[in-house]
Amino acid sequence: MDAIDMKIVSLLRTNARMPLKAIAAKVKLARSTVRERLVKLEESGVILGYHARVADADRLSALLLLKLARTPAPKTVAAITMLPEVCRCYSLSGDVDLAVEIEARATSQLNSTRDYIATLPDVIDVTTSLILKRDKDV
Repeated sequence: MDAIDMKIVSLLRTNARMPLKAIAAKVKLARSTVRERLVKLEESGVILGYHARVADADRLSALLLLKLARTPAPKTVAAITMLPEVCRCYSLSGDVDLAVEIEARATSQLNSTRDYIATLPDVIDVTTSLILKRDKDV
């Protein structure tokens, strides 16, 4: 990725629906050139998709910090990421092995998801923090 590709990605992070014409004007390239760059960014896996961020005030979110008995633990990660309540799962370095963001409609659903994850064989500790507010959400 060169500086122009990074600018294109930055613009799309801000507004995934930005018209091609507007992107081309901001990076000072022809629309056809920008389209070609977008195709290459998509094919190379830099751009994985275009998403709508939807506000849902009724949902509860929590961040689960997991310590595992051993890493890597691909079966445990697969069991976690298949859950519909799981939004994101990050493998980390340091004392915490996984950070898992979950969303639910009710506290009981959030708690049952957390309890299920805590009972997985490789999970030795779970710290749960409710997300009160998103100060920045990309």
